[in-house]
Amino acid sequence: MDKKVVELFAGVGGFRVGLNNVKLSKNGETFEDNNWDFVWANQWEPSTKSQPAFYCYQTRFGKSNNHVNEDITKINKKDIPDHTLLVGGFPCQDYSVARGLSGEKGITGKKGVLWWEIYEILKVKKTPFVLLENVDRLLKSPSTQKGRDFGIMLRCLEDLGYGVEWRVINAADYSMPQRRRRVFIFAFKKSTNYYKSIVKKSMKNIIYSNGFFSSQFPVEKKHVSKHKDTLGDIKIYKDIYDLSDNFNKLLRNSGIMVKGKYLSIETDPVKTKQFELQDLLKKRVSNYYYLSEQKLKKFKYLKGSKKVPRKRPNGEPYFYSEGSMSFPDRLDMPGRTMLTSESSINRSTHVVKLSKNGKLRTLTPIEAERLNTFPDNWTNTGMTERQRFFMMGNALVCDVVTLINPKISNIIDSEK
Repeated sequence: MDKKVVELFAGVGGFRVGLNNVKLSKNGETFEDNNWDFVWANQWEPSTKSQPAFYCYQTRFGKSNNHVNEDITKINKKDIPDHTLLVGGFPCQDYSVARGLSGEKGITGKKGVLWWEIYEILKVKKTPFVLLENVDRLLKSPSTQKGRDFGIMLRCLEDLGYGVEWRVINAADYSMPQRRRRVFIFAFKKSTNYYKSIVKKSMKNIIYSNGFFSSQFPVEKKHVSKHKDTLGDIKIYKDIYDLSDNFNKLLRNSGIMVKGKYLSIETDPVKTKQFELQDLLKKRVSNYYYLSEQKLKKFKYLKGSKKVPRKRPNGEPYFYSEGSMSFPDRLDMPGRTMLTSESSINRSTHVVKLSKNGKLRTLTPIEAERLNTFPDNWTNTGMTERQRFFMMGNALVCDVVTLINPKISNIIDSEK
C-alpha cells in the first residue's frame, strides 16, 4: 500500500510534523521526510474570520488545492482523495444519537459534532487505517453515562468493518517534555493483513506485548491496578441508538476490540528517564516575559490554596475550594499540561524561575512549541503571540506520533 495520508482538523500540522520528522531551518525553510505523502488536509476554525492555523499550515507545507480551508461538514466526502491512513485530533463532544421523529434510517447526532464527519469519510472512502487523538476523558464521557461516547465510536467502527486498539499515553512517561495525557485510537479494516494477524492473538497479549502500542509505549506486564478489567461485546446492543441509550461501562486506559468484542485494562507505563523542564528553557528572553509586582501578586493568589464563598443557581451558599500548586513550576520535571490560555494570568500558566537571575517569568512562544516538540518558531507565521500560545494549547506532542511512525510504517509496508 502507498503511504497516502489525509489529515483532518489539521491545526498547525502536528501529525504531519510527527510522521515526517519535519525540521525548520533558521530562514524558515521546511525540510520534510517524504516517507508519508499527505494528499489532503483540512483545517477550519468556525469562530473567527482569520484562519491563523491554516495560514501556518500553508506557510510551512506550501499552498495547494489539497490544503483545504473549508467547513468539513460542507465538503463532499467523495471529493477527498483515496488514502491509506486518516489522522486527526478531534474535539471531545456529545456523541449521543437519536432517531428522527419519523423513525427514518440514518444516524442523527447533535449538529456540529465532528466525529460524524470522520464516520462519513470512512463510510465513503473505506480507509484501511485510522489514527486519531483525543483528550483522555473521552473514555469516561459523559459523567452521567460513563463510557457512552467512546462506546458509540466503537460501535460505529465495528459497523464500518474495523478493529480498534486504544491507549492513553502521557507523553512525559516516555521522556517527552510535557505531562500531556491523550488517548490515541488506532483502527484497522478487517480486510487488512494486520487485522487477520491480530484476530489470532490473545486480547491481553495484544495490549501487553504484541499489539499496535506495546512496542513503542511499553506497559508493566504485572497487573498492579486495583481497577477491574472491562470485557464486553459492542454488538449486544441491537443498533447504535440502543447503545446510545444504554451503554454504561468504565473503559480503561488500554483496550482492544476485534469482532465486536472488547477488553480494556488499566495499565501502568514502563517509565523512562524524565525530561526536565529546565532543558528547554531559553537562557535569555525579553524583559516582557518577567513578572511585574502586580502580576506576581495575582499569580500567587491564583496558584495558592483558597476557599471562596459562592452561590448555587438556586441561591444556596457554598464554598469553592482548591489546593495550592507548585509555584514557580518545578524545573526538574516535565512541564504540566499546556492549555490554550497559556501565558495569560491564570492558574494553569507556567511560571518559571531560573537560578541565574532569580526572577519569575512566563514561557515564550518558542518554549511552548518545545513543550509540544515542534520546531522552534513553527507558529511564527504572522499570528499574534496570544494565537501562538492558543495553537500550542490545542496541539499534540509531535514526538508521540514520531514514536508511532516505525510501527505503522511496518504495518502498511506488510500490506499488499
